[in-house]
Amino acid sequence: MHLLVVQRILGVLLMVFSLSMLPPLVISIWVDDGALVGFTDAFILTLSLGLACWAPVRNQHQDLRVRDGFLVVVMFWGVLGLTGSLPFLLAENSEMTVTDAIFESISGLTTTGATVIVGIDQLPLSILYYRQQLQWLGGMGIIVLAVAVLPMLGIGGMQLYRAETPGPVKDNKLTPRITETAKALWFIYLGLTIICTLAYWGGGMKPFDALGHAFSTVAIGGFSTHDESIGFYDSTLIEMIAVIFMLLSGANFALHFLALRRRSLRTYFEDSEFRGYITTLTVVFFAVSGALYFMGVYGTWNESITRGLFQAVSIGTTTGFTTAHYSLWPGFISILLLFASFVGGCAGSTGGGIKVIRFLLLIKQGVREINRLIHPNAEIPIRIGGKTIPWRVVDAVWGFFALYVASFGVMYLALASTGLDLMTSFSAVAASINNLGPGLADVGEHYANLNNPAKWILCIAMLLGRLEIFTLLVLLTPAFWRK
Repeated sequence: MHLLVVQRILGVLLMVFSLSMLPPLVISIWVDDGALVGFTDAFILTLSLGLACWAPVRNQHQDLRVRDGFLVVVMFWGVLGLTGSLPFLLAENSEMTVTDAIFESISGLTTTGATVIVGIDQLPLSILYYRQQLQWLGGMGIIVLAVAVLPMLGIGGMQLYRAETPGPVKDNKLTPRITETAKALWFIYLGLTIICTLAYWGGGMKPFDALGHAFSTVAIGGFSTHDESIGFYDSTLIEMIAVIFMLLSGANFALHFLALRRRSLRTYFEDSEFRGYITTLTVVFFAVSGALYFMGVYGTWNESITRGLFQAVSIGTTTGFTTAHYSLWPGFISILLLFASFVGGCAGSTGGGIKVIRFLLLIKQGVREINRLIHPNAEIPIRIGGKTIPWRVVDAVWGFFALYVASFGVMYLALASTGLDLMTSFSAVAASINNLGPGLADVGEHYANLNNPAKWILCIAMLLGRLEIFTLLVLLTPAFWRK
């Protein structure tokens, strides 16, 4: 374990992250919204902390090992959650507690979108921008961005990439060099953000709102500049723009890269996971829209289809935007939507959840075991897209699922022990570990009324979901720390 190299990388990354506080600082100066001192102090403190970590070990040059990569990722997200809370705490006339500020910061960076803020419309403009920017930075993982930057500083990046990139198969690269892979991902990410911003602006949003919502849409985040989320605009055009970009952002970014390189949309539909992704969302859409109409929630098919489509895609991709309080819909619809978030987006996307590819493998493994009961001696391989999946990958998926269920159960019980009712506890853990945001019952609109222990438990759930269980839990094993 190269702890001094880990310290050096952490210092560099903190100094880089401090620069993210400059845009909202400039906005605060421009509009004079009273948040200037908070952003200035937060920038200085974060930069100073980064320098304090980096300076003593700046001459440490060693190659990272895989274990070092896991440690950097977990440490960075932990420290990032703390330093990211500083602007909320230090803003003039801020009424946020330390717990609330850290919760809001971690929720943004993990692209969960759960908020403890009531009265978002009244927040200073710079704070509104900062919340949206947090989600954008967390969307693809700031570590992936660092993979493109750190090699220039003499720090290898492959171990960080493997630790951060979601999905069961992590050794595939879009390009031969990891730096080029990271750059390719970020150019696609940036391009989608720009196009989404222009689309929102053309659809009727003001430029500031268009940029802010593009940040959280492409990041599959869910934070909004308004309490009523996308429902604030009451515009079918804006809702459909959001649906398109949520679908794109919930797909594997490697597919976007390949589709652009081949100049063919067939790339998407040749991919088994993408077909499973679209099929799942389509089934949820039809079920939700039909239930909304036949249960009398909306009186017309047009409104039922529009509301059903938006919420099916928003919740199914774990974005968390809302145009209606889905938690107040009939129980069947609310639970179905919440369950859809467990599937989530594709591997290699900005979405949360267990990921479509894992569900495909779990289903195929289940079918395989049923067939083995009929043909005990048969060798039945599991195939995805015509390719046989190695048993190591299948075992890893089952291991992930077991740890996911165990982690969910422990946090569900822990949350219930704080005094919350069972539906609030269940949906809050589900919405946090799936990086969804809005839950049911007492967390249907916001998380402000939860007690502090519950908020800390959910912070852990959000980090577990963002780092896909293994990356965080591996640090708790004795084998990780052995030489």
